Amino acid sequence: MPGGRGLAVYVALNLEQYSFGEGIVEALVPGGHSPDVANFSWLEYGNRVGAWRLRDLFRELSLPCTLLLNSAVAEHCPDLVAAFAADDAEIAAHGRTNSERQGELPEHDECALILDATETIARCTGVRPKGWLGPWISESHVTPDLLHEAGYSYVLDWCADDQPVWMSTRRGRILSVPYPQELNDSSAIIGRFVSPSDFADMIVDNFDEIVEQSQEQSLVMGIALHAHCIGQPFRLRQLRRALAHIASARERVCLTTAGAIAAHYAGLSETEPGPAIPRVEKLRPVPRTAGTEGIART
Repeated sequence: MPGGRGLAVYVALNLEQYSFGEGIVEALVPGGHSPDVANFSWLEYGNRVGAWRLRDLFRELSLPCTLLLNSAVAEHCPDLVAAFAADDAEIAAHGRTNSERQGELPEHDECALILDATETIARCTGVRPKGWLGPWISESHVTPDLLHEAGYSYVLDWCADDQPVWMSTRRGRILSVPYPQELNDSSAIIGRFVSPSDFADMIVDNFDEIVEQSQEQSLVMGIALHAHCIGQPFRLRQLRRALAHIASARERVCLTTAGAIAAHYAGLSETEPGPAIPRVEKLRPVPRTAGTEGIART
């Protein structure tokens, strides 16, 4: 892993924008009708308030950050995105808006969505993103193909391993970097009603366990956050406790970004190439190798 350590840890902050009165909205409060003012306002809070508090926390603990950015946020909240960029946050793409799922679109329309989001983020930030997380982790049968063809080097949709793995596409391969379904405030706190303190304990326990396991094989630990959820003050206090625990162990692990993990792994694969893992419908368990490479082989 980067830095020659066995465990690479990255924090991914989702900055999301929802259309008002149309499309999908995350139902934090049940029973809303269109326009859903209650849920839209709750989500808007993340970009207006929660994200700024999270930025302060990351700066306080000297933690790198990967921004998973709806391209609509780059246009809607340019000052917020610029502030994270000034802190050297990695900018990764998270579609156009979370009011749509790309996996439901015909191939031509999905291709247009990917290119639109990519070009908007590049224009607004000056950086063309290399990583992609689909809104709602939604994919069609050709999403990895389209991402590879659009110039993406890694994708975060596949929560299938604790190591990066290659996926085959129709014109090459794309790297799958581990992204958490469990250490994810949206699925845990909103979806499963996990308390903020329990969510913080989950992060701490996962870190302590995986640090020990990384003595035998190189591993990746991601933490997925959403500004409108974890940016609430009472939840932020518990998150601070968990992230401070991780930051205190920075001499033992590599605190980094998803993009740096992908670049490091791809560099290892260039010197010791191996076959790409078949597409998801054919995925099977793969043996692991111990040591710093952490390369999964078929």
